[in-house]
Amino acid sequence: MSINSQHEQTFSHIFIAGIADKRFDITIKNGVFSSIVESSIASPLQPSDSGRDLWIAPGVIDLHTHLAWTDFDHDDQLKRDSQEIEGLQAQAFEATLRTGVTSVRDAGGLAPATVEHIRQHYGQPLSVHTCGDMLGAGDARGPEFLQQRVQEIVASGATWIKILATGGLGSPSEAVLNPVFTEEEFAAIVRAAHDLGVKVLVHAWGGAALDWSIKYGVASIEHGMFMTEDQAYRLAQSATAFVPTVSIYRIAADPSSVLALNPVLCERAARAAEAHPKAVSYARKAGVRIGFGTDYATPMLHGTNLDEWEALIDCGLTRAEAWHAATAAAADILGYGDSLGRIAEGFIADAIIFDGDPYQAENAKALQESIVSVIKGGVEK
Repeated sequence: MSINSQHEQTFSHIFIAGIADKRFDITIKNGVFSSIVESSIASPLQPSDSGRDLWIAPGVIDLHTHLAWTDFDHDDQLKRDSQEIEGLQAQAFEATLRTGVTSVRDAGGLAPATVEHIRQHYGQPLSVHTCGDMLGAGDARGPEFLQQRVQEIVASGATWIKILATGGLGSPSEAVLNPVFTEEEFAAIVRAAHDLGVKVLVHAWGGAALDWSIKYGVASIEHGMFMTEDQAYRLAQSATAFVPTVSIYRIAADPSSVLALNPVLCERAARAAEAHPKAVSYARKAGVRIGFGTDYATPMLHGTNLDEWEALIDCGLTRAEAWHAATAAAADILGYGDSLGRIAEGFIADAIIFDGDPYQAENAKALQESIVSVIKGGVEK
């Protein structure tokens, strides 16, 4: 049973996902889990007070999304008027929260001012950590210029710096691992960010840029599908995490998918998708911290974020490991591991209520369909 008051909510005889054969009485007060005790009234085999079994899990944290992008081809976005773009961005916030994602790291393109406007004007409570502008090939103009760019991005309110350190789907296969910056430029970006107390994430499919990410201590490497086994072991020894974003490349590789990319891009995505399981396997074996990130953009993808959970399992993670990547590990990578990502007393009450055990869900579709409600800061949505 869920009992609500203005500042307090109680769930009686509910399962906590990942803890077998025990029920709990959970109280949420002022946006945090204030009390979590094992139920003493009902035996583990009795149903909850609601008359059906319910499970609670931490809200999912998507470490790599693009909430500002309304179209895969940015030329198409330029054809839209500002009000249409704003409306689609607000819908992206809503769809993301509805799928159980309660916090995100926007990996570039979303201005901090836009986040605040959508939160206030549209009443969207999704927690968003921003990178603002991304640093890419057009910024490779020397260390001093890059240091200034970092200062400008941070001054805009961004809490992360993103480096596009290698090519992506737009790059030919023979060039995709070539670094966009010199090592000196790369190091200058990271030092400037760290001097300002801001973390760095790096788009790197592999190669030297991945080595530099480890060497200079960035917070996370994104994609990394051509990571070597040696790099994985060095990554495990560092403080740098790995956010593989597996599912987006599977989608992009399929010409019949919602993205409907041209054959050249589909072929490049297919090679990336084929390489990803080996990279994830190397990382898992080495003990690398793996985080959950979708790299989703456009209205066709927001709201399907749980597909990444299924993709991580397909790459060899256990269900428990996939949930850890999406919750506690992701919170730790964000820098909030002591207050977010777990069902624990004193932690922020971001959670998902399911009517089936999420650890036993057959696939992402079944997982999504079992969501009863999403709790954001102690309030059911």
